[in-house]
Amino acid sequence: MIESVRVLVLNQTYEPINVCGAHRAVRMMILGKAETIEEDGFMVRSERIEFSLPAVIRLLRYVQVPRKAEAPFSKKNVFRRDEHACQYCGSGDHLTLDHILPLSKGGRTTWENVVCCCRRCNARKGNCLPGEVGLHLRRPARKPRYYPFEWMNPRLTALPHIRWGKYLDPFSAS
Repeated sequence: MIESVRVLVLNQTYEPINVCGAHRAVRMMILGKAETIEEDGFMVRSERIEFSLPAVIRLLRYVQVPRKAEAPFSKKNVFRRDEHACQYCGSGDHLTLDHILPLSKGGRTTWENVVCCCRRCNARKGNCLPGEVGLHLRRPARKPRYYPFEWMNPRLTALPHIRWGKYLDPFSAS
C-alpha cells in the first residue's frame, strides 16, 4: 500500500519541485531534510516511531532547480497541450496524432503542424487538408510553454492527491 503513495515535494519557498514515493519522503523526514506540511491520514508505525504518512512535504533547505527554456516535442506533450481531446471534434477516445499539412504534401513534424486527433477524424481527414474534408481546428496549434512538473497533470497521474491543489498552479496549455 505504501509503495503506491505519492508525496508532493515543495522547495523551502513552497514551490513544487517534485513528486516522490512515500518511502523517500519518510526517509527525508527522519533525516531532518524535510517537514510534513499536509498529512495523508494513514499511520506509519515502527518499534520506536509512529506518525501520519505525509501527502506534502517541504524541504528545510532551498534547492536550486534548473529550468528548461522550451518544451521538448513528444506525443505526450502534444496530448497535454491539446488537453487530451481531438482538435477537430473534441472527443477524448482513441486518440492519436495528426499532421495538419500531411507529410506527403510537405508538412513537417513540428508543434505548429501536429495536433491530437481521434481515429475517426484522422481516418476522415486522410491525406487531405482539414478544410478540404470539412474539418476545422478548435484552436490553432502552437508551441507550448515548458511544463517542469509533467507528472502532476491529473490526466498523467493515477490519482493526484486532493491536498496538492493549493500548492500547484492550475494546468493551462497557453
